[in-house]
Amino acid sequence: MASTKSQLFDVEHQLTFYGAYHHNSVNVAIHMICVPLLLWTFSAMATTLPTPSWFPSIHQQFGPYLLFELNWASVHAILYWLYYLALEPVATLLYTPQLALQTLSAIAYVKSGPDHLKQAALLHGVSWIAQFIGHGAAEKRAPALLDNLLGAVVLAPFFVHLEYLFKLGYRRDLQKKLDQQVEAELARIKGQEKDVGKKQL
Repeated sequence: MASTKSQLFDVEHQLTFYGAYHHNSVNVAIHMICVPLLLWTFSAMATTLPTPSWFPSIHQQFGPYLLFELNWASVHAILYWLYYLALEPVATLLYTPQLALQTLSAIAYVKSGPDHLKQAALLHGVSWIAQFIGHGAAEKRAPALLDNLLGAVVLAPFFVHLEYLFKLGYRRDLQKKLDQQVEAELARIKGQEKDVGKKQL
């Protein structure tokens, strides 16, 4: 059996786990809309968190709507990017412009108006609610975060990015393999649920 460390950087293992919780087309569509919103609003909120005094003061404006600062939002984005790069390098490089624009626009937005933090927090909450509805009404299964909080939260943006890439024809071999592994995982889970149900009778 693969070690936990090796599984952490195994793209097939990680995406099979995530895909088993996001198999229904309606739920996937909700996540494809809400996950980027969650990441953007999280970056906006993280921008307002105080940073240690030893953080270098780096501030670069790129027009009125994009701002880079070394803060918790940018550190968060960099750490995510590094993890995704270890999982699937080519897909991560394709994701880099989107992640950069999301982070820089979120930082600029929250600093451009006194009510923008409140608006970002409200949108963040609505996006979470929409996803829980997707899991309950469409997927009919509890969210992945209840089984693996770190994996669910960290993987979500990359999973959505790969969903878009797969629709454009990216790595059909990987998509086919993941689909097969997700189906096998769902069958295993259903088998376990049946066994539990029989024991309770």
